This record gives sequence, C-alpha cells and structure tokens, in this order.
Amino acid sequence: MAQVPQTFFDALAVRTWCALALRALGRAREEIDAINVYPVADGDTGTNLYLTVESASTAVEAVFAGYEADAEGPSLADATRAMAHGALIGARGNSGTILAQLFRGMAQVLAADHDTAHTDGAGLRLALRHAADSARKAVAHPVEGTVLSVASAAADAAEEAEEAEGDCGTVARAAYEGACAALAATPAQLAVLERAGVVDAGGRGLVAVLGALVETFTGETPREVALSAPHAPVDDGLAGGPPARAADGGAPEDTLAATLATDCADSPADPEHGGPAFEVIYLLEADDAAVERLRERLDALGDSLVVVGGDGLWNVHVHVDDAGAAVEAGVEAGRPYRIRITHFALGDVHTTGAERPPRERAQRAVVAVVPGEGLAGLYTEAGATTVLARPGEPPASGELVEAVRRAHAREVVLLPNDADLRHTAAAAAEQARTEGIRVALIPTRSAVQGIAALAVHAPDRRFDEDVVTMTSAAGATRYAEVVVAERQSWTMAGICQAGDVLGLIDGDVAVIGQDVTVTAETVLDRMLAAGGELVTLVLGNEAPEPIAEHLEARVREAYMAVDTVVYRGGRQGAVLLIGVE
Repeated sequence: MAQVPQTFFDALAVRTWCALALRALGRAREEIDAINVYPVADGDTGTNLYLTVESASTAVEAVFAGYEADAEGPSLADATRAMAHGALIGARGNSGTILAQLFRGMAQVLAADHDTAHTDGAGLRLALRHAADSARKAVAHPVEGTVLSVASAAADAAEEAEEAEGDCGTVARAAYEGACAALAATPAQLAVLERAGVVDAGGRGLVAVLGALVETFTGETPREVALSAPHAPVDDGLAGGPPARAADGGAPEDTLAATLATDCADSPADPEHGGPAFEVIYLLEADDAAVERLRERLDALGDSLVVVGGDGLWNVHVHVDDAGAAVEAGVEAGRPYRIRITHFALGDVHTTGAERPPRERAQRAVVAVVPGEGLAGLYTEAGATTVLARPGEPPASGELVEAVRRAHAREVVLLPNDADLRHTAAAAAEQARTEGIRVALIPTRSAVQGIAALAVHAPDRRFDEDVVTMTSAAGATRYAEVVVAERQSWTMAGICQAGDVLGLIDGDVAVIGQDVTVTAETVLDRMLAAGGELVTLVLGNEAPEPIAEHLEARVREAYMAVDTVVYRGGRQGAVLLIGVE
C-alpha cells in the first residue's frame, strides 16, 4: 500500500521510515543472510539488521504512545533520539552495530535544535553525511567494499542533489541510487565477495533501509536497480518480490553453500584458518575516556572491532579468541551487560557454507524472559534458554524468535513472564511456527509464575500434557511486586507520590506505603489470606538486607504449613517479587 508522501522530515516521517525499513528488511532477511560472507560467513546479517531496526522502531512507537493525549505529538528530536537509542540497545552483529551508529549520526544532526519541528532536504543531506562519517570513525579498521562504502556513497550522492534544498524525497532518492551503485561495486573492492559472487550483505541491508526512506517521502517503492555480482544475481527485494533464483531453479542459498565451502574457507575471521573464534557483544555504561582505553585494548585482542554510542552508553562488538578477556576489558572500563558470546566454530551461528555437521535438535526446550541476572542464572540452571529484560528495555519479538532458534528444539514452551509482553511473545511464537518449530505460549505475567511453571516441567511427558501442567502451575500462582513510585499518579489504592512504596497484587496497586518491609508484609498478608502452600520471594538489588528474614519469620509465625523460598534477582526493576502457590 502506497504511503502518504512526507515533504519534510519530521517525527511522523521517522516513525514511517522505521516501519517501512522493518518491512523491507523482513522481506530481504533471508536473501541477505544467504549472501553473508564477510567478515564471517555466519549467515545472520539480515537477521541482525532486522532485529536492530525492530528495536529502533519499538523505541519510536513508545515515544508516540507517550504522546497519545498530546495533539502536537513528539518532536523530531524526540523521535530521532528514540530511533538511535533503540537501535543502540538492540544492535546485533557487525552490520547491526554500524547501522546503529548511522542512526545515531543522523540523530545528532536532526536533534540538534530541540525547537525544530521538521527539516528539509538540506538537513537530510547533512544528517546522511554525518551518519556516514561517524560510522566510519566507529570502526577500528574500516574496510572498503562493506556497508561503510555504501553509506559514504549514499551521503556523496545526497550532497550532489544541490537543487533539492526543500525536497527530502529527491535527496533520499539520490542517496538510494548512490548506495545501489556502490553496492554493485563491492565485489570489485573485496576479494572474498568476488570469489563468492555476491555483493556485501551489510550494504545490501542498508540499501533496503534507504529504499524505505525513499518510500517515506514519495509514497512510492523505488525502482529496481541491478545489484548483480558475478555468479549470483541479487534482486533488490524492495518491490516485495521473492529473491532471484539460480538458473537451475534452486534458491541462491543452494548455489552459495557450495561456493562458500571452498571459496570462503580462508575468510579472515574463519576460526579454523587463524581467525578469531568468538564474537563478543555487550552494552557498556562507561565514560568517554574509559571507552578510548577499551578500544585500544580490544583492538589488540582481536578484529572486527566496532564501538558505537556515547553519552555514557555504548554498544561494543569484537571478534576475539579470548572471549573472557574481552568481557574483562569491559568490566575494567565500566559496567557491561546484555553480554552475548557466539562461538563461530561450534555452529552457534547460522553458517551457510561451513562443513560442520549440524547440531542435533533437542526434542523440547523452555524459553523464558527474565527481569534480572539472578533469575537468569536460576532459569538457566533449570535448563531454560533465557532472554534478559532490563528495566525499561523489553525485548522485541525478533529477540524472542532468536532465543527460540537458539534453544534448537523441535518443541518450545515460551514464558513471557510479563503481561505487557503477551502480544510480543505471540508474534514471536507465530514466526517460529512458520519455521517448523512447535511453540506453546504460556501467558505468564510474572517471573514467579514462570518459576512455578518451570518447576513442574517434564520433557519426557507428551508436549500437550507438559504444557497443560505448566499452565496450571502458573495459573495457580498469585503474583505481587513491591516497587518505588517514580512520579505522582492515580492508582487503584489512591494517589501516590514520587518516592512512595507501592505494593501491586496481580498487576494492580493494592497498597501505598512509606517503608519497603512494612509494605511487603502487608502485601504478603493480603495474598495469604486466601490460602497458600509456598511463598516465593525474589529480592532485587534495592531490597533492604533484613527483609527476607523478616518475611520468612512472618510466614512461620502466622501461617502454619506454608514454606518459603528466597532467590536473589539482581537488577530486576522491582524491589521485591512475591509469588504464592
């Protein structure tokens, strides 16, 4: 469906662009994954770019949701900052991290004037130029023939659209066509691409994103541009058609698999031929000086180093042989979290051309969203694949789909552990089903309900029986949380002020107090008034030290035959989680 053209670049245009870019990458994801040979032939560049843009789009939608009652809506600065922040915290892989920096570079220009409601073609040209330059600076050793070359060419072409001072559409189209031309030239710039007969996968993804920018401003899908490289015709995918097929009728992946096994075995990052064995990614809270030292240390440890971000929050990506040293370097620089380590040699990534035997699928697995590091450890010990949801940073559906894939099982039980994630989890389950995975979604609304479900999980039972048993256990568990109010607001229990302690039972505020322990005891008494056999307490980092002992003593004294179990959840948002079974 054609979009309503946007003459200027404003907050609505940012929102539309993110949505269209996500759709374009969704269509092109498999094609991009199939041509991914550099820096590692791990077949996941399209997926990583999709997840990165999904996180950016989710952040922009959240900003618009916050302005529902405001007729004016968010500003251009609000929307572009949200886009950049969302991409930063959700960036995946080498290309996703670079795309996040491209978004950040644009935001630094477009959000410079808080009072400006929109910008024109001249402003868009400046944003594209700054984006390309800042992305190149974020890469320790820039390589031509990659997404960096495509981004620079797009900015160059946009600058040449001199006559389009007020026309964002003309600037966007010029950038798109410049990117297409640069993408077609990537095989001549990078030997590994020429041998495989493909264009750069990251650059191909950026072309899709820029095509969405053209559609945002013109309402039209840009014309197809020939993006073929020797031996592997590549459809630009922006018109919604399927990827080009090989002459014998097979998919491009079929042709690439054999090519990559022989031609790309000497890729610079192939662990069996001297390249680093691990990909390490994490978010990092640190100051600028510490990050500069970190860059030097990581550069000495490995390659494919990309560090993007600023204002105290960074996304770090590097390929190394010593993953522990890369993480330790982050600990010395600041506070790393959302740490992800992928071992290239063990098949943890979706390699298109490797000669490694496929890992045997498990029959059944549990995938759970957890709110803190402590609970992540608990769930992992119980055999679950976990997705960490930090306060204010809920996972997107693509992240849940990736976790389902990572579980590598024929049957998966999905525990969202948050009422607000039910629709996100449902979308992830639906996507996983299209990939041949049998997924059952248990609508757990709290991590304590997930604990109850996991406690009765039995993989040797029939799938349906296991799901019914786990669902019953979760449904029989009442849940509560104790939190500190951030602002004044109306609640079911009355008006609360910033700093008040709130006790929520089954999602509704039931108690407003001043002391954490007293409020928690009141909540616990109300829950046990209806009966119970087991109390689960999950302590957050902010919980006062004696609270667990106090509540355990309260249960022993006032409620006969009720047991209590205590876990430490870490940074989980709530001061305390309570479950009563």
